[in-house]
Amino acid sequence: MTRPTVVLVDDHALFRAGVITELDDGVEVVGEAGDVQTAVEVIEETQPDVVLLDVHLPGGNGPAVIGAIADKLPDVRFLALSVSDAAEDVIEVVRAGARGYVTKSISGADLSDAVRRVAEGDAVFSPRLAGFVLDAFASTVPAPEDPALDQLTPREVEVMRLLARGYAYKEVARRLSISIKTVETHASSVLRKLQLSNRHELSRWAASRHIL
Repeated sequence: MTRPTVVLVDDHALFRAGVITELDDGVEVVGEAGDVQTAVEVIEETQPDVVLLDVHLPGGNGPAVIGAIADKLPDVRFLALSVSDAAEDVIEVVRAGARGYVTKSISGADLSDAVRRVAEGDAVFSPRLAGFVLDAFASTVPAPEDPALDQLTPREVEVMRLLARGYAYKEVARRLSISIKTVETHASSVLRKLQLSNRHELSRWAASRHIL
């Protein structure tokens, strides 16, 4: 893919400057912010591929930024970058819709790689943090059979899984060798049949049923 664009959200200007210096040439920083309101404005203006997002911010927190953006710009992906490795912080931001969580001890090279992977649709976690997420979602025991899934055609299930994982329409189209218009048609059908309003709700629905 082309060089992913990034908005960096952290309340420490010196840290932001350091991150920008450490990121390699394969990532393009197009904006930065130090609080929730400014972050929302900058993200809406620049529409980056990835937002590098601190968990704790003046005027709110990381999940507040995700909540303000997710429905307006569903193709923007969030990667949490925080000094905190507390389970509750990891789980909260992932439940809000982040595609990954790495700590500030990460190297510049690894962070650049993480940004590219998240931009391509992968989920990225610092090694020990992934267990928090697995444990959190494992606490919800799914029904052996879900009648809701029976409403979907096999192709709709394929589209649903990819959308729930955070893939953009164009990426779903490429992976399934169908047109973007066809993806949009299937997505609308999936949301209607599952009685969901948007892709954010779809991701939560799929994660709670362990069908990602």
